Amino acid sequence: MESITTNKKAYYNYFILKKYSAGICLNGSEVKSIRAKNVNINESFVTFRDGEAFLHNMFIKTYEKSKHFVLDERRTRKLLLHKSEIKELSQKVMEKGLTVVPLAIFFEKNYAKVEIALAKGKLLYDKKDTIKKRDIEKSVMRELKNSK
Repeated sequence: MESITTNKKAYYNYFILKKYSAGICLNGSEVKSIRAKNVNINESFVTFRDGEAFLHNMFIKTYEKSKHFVLDERRTRKLLLHKSEIKELSQKVMEKGLTVVPLAIFFEKNYAKVEIALAKGKLLYDKKDTIKKRDIEKSVMRELKNSK
């Protein structure tokens, strides 16, 4: 499983509660563009409508060698999940104030997949605590490296 792109902002802005793997409905040469790593999911989000999941605001650059399939780069794309997963996620989003965010895009058996997560938003003091923990870990690793 080779990760094409990751959403680093999601780990900073949210507590990740549970991860899911979902397929993406793609058209034309979007798969070739994803393989060329011309994709960005930093501002993406997932919504649920009529028992289906949709990924909004995912940027896939138009493939340069494609002449026939010119699509909107930020169009809404359908996610392929089991009905039970969609039902579970949509209920949790409605009742608990949680959200679903994309974490990474990867290929599995030549199919483009997106890793999505059920997440809860962090408050300002949670973000500061995350930064403090990361700085402490870096300084400890630096000290261990220098002591050898």
